[in-house]
Amino acid sequence: MARREQAAATTLERTGLRATRQRVRVLAELMRERDDATAQELHERLRARGQRLGLATVYRTLNALAEEGVVDALSHHPGELCYRWCGDEHHHHLVCSTCHRVVELVDCSLEPWLERASAAHGFVTTGHRLEVSGLCGDCRATGSH
Repeated sequence: MARREQAAATTLERTGLRATRQRVRVLAELMRERDDATAQELHERLRARGQRLGLATVYRTLNALAEEGVVDALSHHPGELCYRWCGDEHHHHLVCSTCHRVVELVDCSLEPWLERASAAHGFVTTGHRLEVSGLCGDCRATGSH
């Protein structure tokens, strides 16, 4: 088993998901991605590598991985979720709406504000997730909008 596939299998097992061949292949392919990818993009890449997985299998796998917190599902791509393999610590994302560059923000100081805002409306905060869309420096410099 290749190093990336071994890392994918270990990650799956650590989270309690069975490390099936399909899950390992999908997660390993996503781990190759620097930013994010849609299920269709991952499916095309896997098929180009000679992997015989159905598109529905890729969608189901990504959904299961996102539900278990193994990958993040980002909603910046209209009509389709994008997926990203991230670290385990709490973080947020800056996402370029043109080139899909993703930057993880690990410094989060939202808790005090969220607790005050939640309490003012009778809520108890149980978690949060922030995804900020915009243009990265490279896209701004080239005028790509």
